[in-house]
Formats: sequence, structure tokens, C-alpha cells
Amino acid sequence: MAEAGMQVIESSGKPEGDMVMDTKAKAALVVVSVGADRASQLYKYLNEEDIEELTYEVAKLGKTSNSQVEMALDEFYKLCLTHKMMTDGGLDYARNVLEKAFGESTARNLLEKVSKTLQSKPFNFFMKGDPKALLSILQNERPQVIALIMAYMESQQAAQVLEQLPEEKRIMAVESMARMDRVSPEAIAIVEEEMKRKFATIITSEDNMSLGGVDYVADMMNHVDRSSERKIFEELDKRNPELAQSIREKMFVFENILDMDDRSVQRFVRDCDTKDVVYALKSASKEMQEIFFKNMSKRMSDSVRADLEITTNVRLKDVEEAQQRIVNIIRNLEEKGEVIIKKGGEDDIII
Repeated sequence: MAEAGMQVIESSGKPEGDMVMDTKAKAALVVVSVGADRASQLYKYLNEEDIEELTYEVAKLGKTSNSQVEMALDEFYKLCLTHKMMTDGGLDYARNVLEKAFGESTARNLLEKVSKTLQSKPFNFFMKGDPKALLSILQNERPQVIALIMAYMESQQAAQVLEQLPEEKRIMAVESMARMDRVSPEAIAIVEEEMKRKFATIITSEDNMSLGGVDYVADMMNHVDRSSERKIFEELDKRNPELAQSIREKMFVFENILDMDDRSVQRFVRDCDTKDVVYALKSASKEMQEIFFKNMSKRMSDSVRADLEITTNVRLKDVEEAQQRIVNIIRNLEEKGEVIIKKGGEDDIII
């Protein structure tokens, strides 16, 4: 990709024949211009069809001038800026800022383009909602409806809502979401119509959307507090043990540290607060404690051992919160490629 990027850009000024590039070609040019590493991050947000189409456009790019590259990147930047202002501050705020920055005509064009993308995602009006406010609306809905709406939320927001649902409805919503696969536009439209009385914005869907599923539930459960996680799995183990196991296998929890290699443990321990380590190990097995001790510096190991001896009357809630903070550090490092983690059912080959 880096080599392709070098071939795409000429050192000369105007494009040959002042050729006007279509939207797809501009998108391809942006992908090539940002380089392979950043391009791979962009691809994570695209579905397979978009990736194939974009890859095709990248492959067929010919020689492109500096001016075309600058125009494509400038338009991309303005669209990103417009999207952020609309989602953070609303339409009026975005219009006011953009008109002052780029003029009335450019602002109008940008707002029209971004408005279409914002309105293409069902339940977009939920995204910035306060979890408590959403709960007051969702708690009286059917579990299937709750599952559908939560599938459109960011996993962390969905986790906050899930934690507050009544226990029985919480389990049923998790089951519904895990079984969810592809939802027809008609079904989405029915749910949206049902929500119409409570929300001002109604958004339609043109294509079947891949929603929910075990992967999504596992991601969401990774953000749920340990107490809620334990209760959900206790009930799920009774009702649907196979589903419970499938979700566990997709998750990374504190106990999975036992399966990590020493180098990865050494890496995440460096970022941990000593107090969190002490609390997290308070209820941990001897095996887990030894994993930590052997991968710490002698000074830190001696300090943690001493603190464990004198730390008493620790609430289970504090232990679970400390373990969750350590797990969050590990997940963040794993996303950066700095540690290797093995989730419940995985058996990765490391070479």
C-alpha cells in the first residue's frame, strides 16, 4: 500500500485534463494517502462489500496529481469535521460554525452530505442518550425490542443500560441479542414506529443489518461490572448453558490472565496501580498470585506481598472493581498489539 501511495502522487501540479474524480475515487485516494497502517484502521469500520469496492477503486487508481490529493483530503477533513459538530453540538451549531469557516454554500453542501449519513443508521437518536433516561423508556419494552435497540448502541452504552434492567428482563434481552443475526427493514420499521410516540426522529433502513450475535454480547459483557456479569451468567447457565459458554469463550476476564504469557503479564503489570493489584489479588487463587509475583520486579513483589498481609476487611465490590480496571488495561494494550490475550475458548498458536 505504501508503494502504491508513492506511485499515485505525481510531483506536478494539476491533474491531467482537470479530470473530476467521483466519490469512490476520492475515497480510494484518501485511503492510499493516509498509508497502510491508518488505512487498516479505517477498514475496521466498513462491511465486506464496502471493503471489496474500496479495494477495487484503490487498485484501479492511476497517476494522480498533488492537487487532486489535496482536494480529496480537504473534502474528507471537512466532512469529518461537519459530522463531529453535528453529533456533538447539533445542526444549528454546525451550520453556524461551518458558515463562518467555509461560507454559506460550502456549509450547505457539507451539511446535506453528512445529514444523509446520519439519517441512514436506525435509532441514531439513542446514541447520545443518557443511560438512565433510556432505561426509563426501555424497561417497559419487550426483551426482543430492547435487544434490537441495544444492538445499535455502542457496547459500553448498551452495558450501562443492561446493568440497570430488571434481572429477568436483562437475561431475556441478552438471550435475544445473542440469537439475533440479520433483521429485515420491515421489522426495524415496526419497532421504530412503536418508538415514534416517544422519540421525535424516525429513521428508516434500506438494507438488512447484521446485528447482535454472540460476539456483540461478549463485547458488551466485557463492559458490565463484575457483579452484574456474575448474576447474568448464573441465570444464563441455568436457562441456556451452551449460550453462556459461547459468550464466555468470546470474552476476556480476570481469570484469563492465567493463560497469558509471561512477557504480556510483565507488560500490563507495569501500567497497573499497586493498590489495584493488592485488591485484585485479595480473593485470587494462589496460582493467580504467583503469576503476578513472578512477573513483577522484586521491589513491587515485596510491596504487594506486604500489603496483602495487612489489608483486611476489603469489600467484594472493591475487589471486583480493581480486577475490572486491570482487565481494561489489558484490553487496551491488546488493541495496541502490546500484549497477547487468549479468551475463553481460543487456542491460539503463538510463534
